[in-house]
Parts: sequence; structure tokens; C-alpha cells
Amino acid sequence: MANGFVKNAHRIDPYKNYKFRVRWDGKTVLGVSKVGALKRTTQVVNYRSGGENSTDHKSPGRTTYDGLTLERGITHDLEFEAWADKVHPYAGDTAMDLANYKKELVLEVLNEKGHVALRYFLHDCWVSEFTAIPALDANANAVAVEMMKIEMNGWERDKSTTEPDEKSDVPKDT
Repeated sequence: MANGFVKNAHRIDPYKNYKFRVRWDGKTVLGVSKVGALKRTTQVVNYRSGGENSTDHKSPGRTTYDGLTLERGITHDLEFEAWADKVHPYAGDTAMDLANYKKELVLEVLNEKGHVALRYFLHDCWVSEFTAIPALDANANAVAVEMMKIEMNGWERDKSTTEPDEKSDVPKDT
């Protein structure tokens, strides 16, 4: 019976959702602990054909890509805030950076050993929401988390990323 793996036919478990990384500007974004789901939705266009009015025919309409949330524990790394400020800084409209507010992101899902198993390219991303500090609670036992919501024009799977050989070493440059 097929199990979804070719190089690692011994493997029966699917990939876990806790091993991943996000990259932008050619480097890994530090401390990202949660990434929302990649989701696209294509609207359905219903139509009827003359003389065949008792049933609807369906065809694809517009496709939209949902926003993606990134969360990470607060540190002194200013990358999230710096990107959010390109869209709308406190200084106002004249301080907006409309030439550089969009980024290309890469989302990589890793296997347990740290090999890249899946890679997605996220196109024309920009920050639509930014939470600098969460609600604070002196009675909680939690990490303070900053969050950004990213809008995008679309995403695509990198089909050149193939199933990693789990017996091989993880490359040092990952």
C-alpha cells in the first residue's frame, strides 16, 4: 500500500507541523513560533444554458489568497516592526515606503531531522496588521508575542523541492 513517501518508504508518519521556518530578504526570520494556514479560495460562477434551465453549470471565478499570520516571542529584533512601518509609520503618509513595502517570502516545512521537505513561495507580501505588544497579564504564565498579518497576491509550491533522503546529513547552510 502506498504511504506517500518514495525515498523514505519506511516512513509511515506524515510531516509534523512544528518544524518550519520563514525566510525573507534572503535570511531566516528569527523566533517565528506560529504561522497561519496557506489558503486560497476560488469563487464558483453558476450559469444556466438556454433550454437546460433545471440545472446549474459551474465554472471557476476569481481566486483569492487569504492573509497569513506570523507570531513570534518579543525580543529586541526589530524586523517585524520595521516591515510594518513601511506600510504605515507613525510619521504619517509622507513617511510610507511604497517602493519597498512588498516582500517575497519563503515558507519551508522541515522533517524531524531538519531537511526541507516542502517549500512555498509567497508573492508580493505586505503587512496589513501588526500587534507590537499583546494583552499583558501579571497572572499569566506565557511568552509575550508580537503578531503580523500578511496579505499576498498568491503563493506557489516549489516543485523542485523533492522528498529529502532522511539518511543524509542536514546541509550546514540551512
